[in-house]
Amino acid sequence: MQLSPALIFLLTSAVVVYAANQLAKYSDVIAVRTRFGGLFVGTILLAGATSLPELIASISAFQQGVPDLAAGNFLGSNMVNIVLLALVDLLNYQVPLLRSVALTHTLTAVMGILLMTLTAIFIMGNLPLSIGWVGVDSLIIIALYFGGVWLVQKEGRLILAAGAETEILIAPGFPSLRRGLLGFTLSAATLVLVVPLLVKASTGIAAQTGVGATFVGTALLSLVTSLPELLAAWAAVRLGSPELAVGNLFGSSIFNMLAMGISDFFYTPGRLLGAIDPSFVMVALLGVLLTCLAVIGNLARIERKLFIIELDALIIILCYLAGMYLLYLRGIGG
Repeated sequence: MQLSPALIFLLTSAVVVYAANQLAKYSDVIAVRTRFGGLFVGTILLAGATSLPELIASISAFQQGVPDLAAGNFLGSNMVNIVLLALVDLLNYQVPLLRSVALTHTLTAVMGILLMTLTAIFIMGNLPLSIGWVGVDSLIIIALYFGGVWLVQKEGRLILAAGAETEILIAPGFPSLRRGLLGFTLSAATLVLVVPLLVKASTGIAAQTGVGATFVGTALLSLVTSLPELLAAWAAVRLGSPELAVGNLFGSSIFNMLAMGISDFFYTPGRLLGAIDPSFVMVALLGVLLTCLAVIGNLARIERKLFIIELDALIIILCYLAGMYLLYLRGIGG
């Protein structure tokens, strides 16, 4: 008996919920046991694991001959990541999320702004420079990502050195580093195996309901593949690790740009950024706008609430909805 796309979607979503919670749990174990801290582990390790679905889904889009779907997935996911940050901030209204974490997360956010802006320039510039079939522009994005990771790692070590006198007390029975690494690896592997089924089910639902437009498909795909980020971030907040949550969502945006560069190796017809519709530059710029708003929320440490609602989180969500409406009116990628 063949299961319906809706049932497959629900079953795989449940697995993704569990795997994302486990990722956050074991990331916290790794952060404590290695003493790397939530900034580094959230930005690099957790962000990379929860962003794997975007890479997998985009490679699937290449196999179907739809590079614009991959572009919408990566760039749309960057918009979604910031909205998820705002949603977690609203849900966790007792403690303002953006104001409670280290200002050093701004470094990761600015790296995301840099990579998204460069991607927009490369798409519009259409530079005919490549090594084999891989564009030089994609190689530049990859190199800048690793340069940014080096900066974040160095910043994290400086923070640890400055607070070296503060000893971290580990409770009896706290999981070992080995268990943390094993649990993290198994959770990430579960996402890699399950997310393609989740993406396939979501496209099946879209086909059954008659919502097959490229815009809606792209928006749905970016939301579905960003589900692990939301769940891992919420789990991290509930575990009392806001640094992990913010590092994960900011870090996922820069990892998406790395994944876009890596995807060029799988797009054999030629340069990936040269094959993307220039209208997707607007998606990249909306991602830049939302990230700038999040940076302001992180840097401005003043009280800004409307009753129990954080105004910066509300503004981010409203700007996202307005941006999606604008993309719909423009018929992006249609």
